[in-house]
Amino acid sequence: MATAGWRPGWDLAGEVERAAPDGSGPRVGARVVGLLPEGAWAERVAVPTQALAELPAAVTFSQAATLPVAGLTALHALEKRGLLLGRRVLVTGATGGVGDFAVQLARRAGAHVTANARRADQAPALRQRGAHEVTVGDAIPSSPKYDLVIESVGGRTLGTALAALERGGVCVTLGVSASPEVTFDARQFFATGRTTLYGFYLFTELGTELPSFGLRRLAELVAAGQLVPHISLERPWGEVGRVAQDLMNRRFPGKAVLTLD
Repeated sequence: MATAGWRPGWDLAGEVERAAPDGSGPRVGARVVGLLPEGAWAERVAVPTQALAELPAAVTFSQAATLPVAGLTALHALEKRGLLLGRRVLVTGATGGVGDFAVQLARRAGAHVTANARRADQAPALRQRGAHEVTVGDAIPSSPKYDLVIESVGGRTLGTALAALERGGVCVTLGVSASPEVTFDARQFFATGRTTLYGFYLFTELGTELPSFGLRRLAELVAAGQLVPHISLERPWGEVGRVAQDLMNRRFPGKAVLTLD
């Protein structure tokens, strides 16, 4: 249960009403995208300048609002295996916000991308977004092997994904939409050799790179048509409770955007 005075939200996009006094941030009237550890869903918010990036004219506020948490998570998670050109990448939970961006960014980086989905009817959309192959179900086959796994499901999916790592491969775990409890074959994992299970939490990662850099990169990719945010619905911010419940019940794929009048 939330405490009194708590405000939800991490992602935001809008116009600057008051610039930073030291001149370090965007000017008044600038269109920006930003990130806060909490309280972003409000009519007005104070945002550190290092957590803001100006938007290219071609990027809408709705598109921008999808980028901070999901986009930065995908961007930083994919970097954990270094250069991806020619490597095999598996993305689980590929129809979710992070998974969607991870599939697109991995394909753009030159990787061979496999997307994992819950249902077979989701495969065509995932291929359209850049996946070379699509697997369906909560178990990852032990072959082929992957150099990098972006894993957001947990449970059986994570346990079997660890067995599908190539020698020197990395599995980045960043969510547990199915279950936080995981059973895996430890002997097979260490016998493969030099494999890594990396626990990823975005706000820890941002301690080494300011959010503004990644947000700028993502916004520029959207402007160039090289990254496409998939927005399933837009609703007034007063409907946040209903939208959040629908999201948790998986009634739609992609992202939801809350708008202010």
